[in-house]
Amino acid sequence: MSDLEFFLLLLASISVPLVILNLIKRKQSGLNLPPGNTGWPFLGETIGYLKPYSATSIGDFMEQHISRFGEIYKSNLFGEPTIVSADSGLNRFILQNEGKLFECSYPRSIGGILGKWSMLVLVGDMHRDMRTISLNFLSHGRLRTHLLPEVVKHTLLVLSSWKENCTFSAQDEAKKFTFNLMAKHIMSLDPGKPETEQLKKEYVTFMKGVVSAPLNFPGTAYRKALQSRSTILKFIELKMEERIQKLRGGGFENMEDDDLLGWVLKHSNLSTEQILDLVLSLLFAGHETSSVAIALAIYFLEGCPNAVQQLREEHLEISRAKKQSGELELSWEDYKKMEFTQCVISETLRLGNVVRFLHRKALKDVRYKGYDIPCGWKVLPVIAAVHLDPSLFDQPQHFNPWRWQHGL
Repeated sequence: MSDLEFFLLLLASISVPLVILNLIKRKQSGLNLPPGNTGWPFLGETIGYLKPYSATSIGDFMEQHISRFGEIYKSNLFGEPTIVSADSGLNRFILQNEGKLFECSYPRSIGGILGKWSMLVLVGDMHRDMRTISLNFLSHGRLRTHLLPEVVKHTLLVLSSWKENCTFSAQDEAKKFTFNLMAKHIMSLDPGKPETEQLKKEYVTFMKGVVSAPLNFPGTAYRKALQSRSTILKFIELKMEERIQKLRGGGFENMEDDDLLGWVLKHSNLSTEQILDLVLSLLFAGHETSSVAIALAIYFLEGCPNAVQQLREEHLEISRAKKQSGELELSWEDYKKMEFTQCVISETLRLGNVVRFLHRKALKDVRYKGYDIPCGWKVLPVIAAVHLDPSLFDQPQHFNPWRWQHGL
């Protein structure tokens, strides 16, 4: 290659991306994008956005941006141009148009650690199929006959481990309860057994990486999480092989159908990789959201003795009725009578903001309230901002379960 040819090739390699970038900018210049700030190149404003803050607030970053730009603003987050929404109307519009105008779109690092078949990262027909399989397993009848009795059993197991006048971590106890419950329903693992405890240990390491910076270097939380993921998947695959051996030995009818793993093997055509990612993603989803909600409920109730008293009265009334009828176990009808308990749960989810924001992507050019949302841009509906909006909730920072008794 001559010097002239090399120079022309170099010039083309530099100019083509610049031309494309210029065309994109020209196209966007004709759009009415929300106001905002894109921050540093590539990093954008991601570091400030992810800075830790109280669960009962939206954080300084969001407060400052809403004050400066309004409830809908543009930014650059997770390496992509993004529209952030603290607007209840837009958030509702996004969720109502799931699969039509918007789709789930989590950062690549999440897919790398949860797996490409995780329901958290799947979209379209495959997401629907995976979701259908999960919902069919957790049918209404199964919830009554299997899940509720196990919830009672595991609750009593945790409570019986507490000593009088002892001190314990509500968060740790909630995580122990939810992990044991999910492990039982997913793979029929019994609490306290060595294999269950070892799986729990690997899962804790895995979770630390999920919420860490995606730096795949030796010693980082993300690298350790990837290693723990591999160990967890090998454990799940071993359990799968044990079930399949039973199946080949003629034990199809007797193979465990009360847990998710057995149910999927008998009632789906998923590949081994798909089953592994499904089991891991359900363990992650069921454990994290539930344990955080339980810990937050304990935290909020400690500061609201009136709510504790009303909860006690509601449950004692149900208990007295059970004794009079000679019944011992709680039924589905008993749960339906726990109306104030449901108010406490709803208020905990509102004020605690277990899920603070969602990751979505625009499938088409969308126009909302005069603003353009370009096709391919990320969209982050911030659920916490709606939950803590004083125009929607009276004294939003106050834990008030009674607000749910007669609507808002």
